[in-house]
Amino acid sequence: MTDNNSLLEPPLVKIRNLSFSRGAHKIFDGINLDIQRGKVTAIMGPSGTGKTTLLRLIGGQLHPDAGTVEVDGQSVPKLGHSKLYQLRKRMGMLFQNGALLTDINVFDNVAFPLREHTRLSPRLIRTLVLMKLEAVGLRGARDLMPSELSGGMSRRVALARAVVMDPMIMMYDEPFTGQDPISMGVLVRLIRSLNDALGLSSIIVSHDIQETAAIADYIYLLSGGKVVAEGTTEDLYASESEWAQQFLQGEPDGPVPFHYPARDFTEDMLDLPAGGAN
Repeated sequence: MTDNNSLLEPPLVKIRNLSFSRGAHKIFDGINLDIQRGKVTAIMGPSGTGKTTLLRLIGGQLHPDAGTVEVDGQSVPKLGHSKLYQLRKRMGMLFQNGALLTDINVFDNVAFPLREHTRLSPRLIRTLVLMKLEAVGLRGARDLMPSELSGGMSRRVALARAVVMDPMIMMYDEPFTGQDPISMGVLVRLIRSLNDALGLSSIIVSHDIQETAAIADYIYLLSGGKVVAEGTTEDLYASESEWAQQFLQGEPDGPVPFHYPARDFTEDMLDLPAGGAN
């Protein structure tokens, strides 16, 4: 599961007995996860299983109903506003839609966190921004406006902005959604290479199996509020779990049923309303 070095230090993110509900709907029911330092960890599962919600719990935007969420030894739900703000500055986030500021150019989008959170000189900010744009292959696009970018380019600019503060952890919310095969291949390579080159710890929330499995060191599969399977890519493909195999093979029916729960079809069809057909 993990190499010997990662076993010598505690996980960067430690989640224990986490429960969280929205109204009567229980999203997590006592789950346990570890995000190891320096690794790429994937959180996967069907739509609606709470993958993005988990990122919000790690970032402190939501509070659990029960259980603990620790990041770098700090209990996130117990942090005050100031300490939570400081912790969030050490986190990078790639949103599903990129979330670029549309009225400023590429350079200023990437420079924005540095100008907001540091007192670095304009010259040093310029150097850092150009370095991060070079890393994602878009230094030459620094003067373009977001409206002039393709979908793949927008995602790469957003990635440069997310890592410009050299975060300890990067979180990716469905990074491959809506990307063409070439852009998707570029993003897959960038996520892995940036994680290793910058010494990051990365969390990828995704349901794109092939792309995510190609770069993940460890994968958690979620369903029904539980962790139903976990391990390396090889572990999961060799797993005897019917749920894991249904998800990995894309089968329409199995432990996760095709049909939403309902009464018997024949009974439903024969149960005509008052004044219905004779």
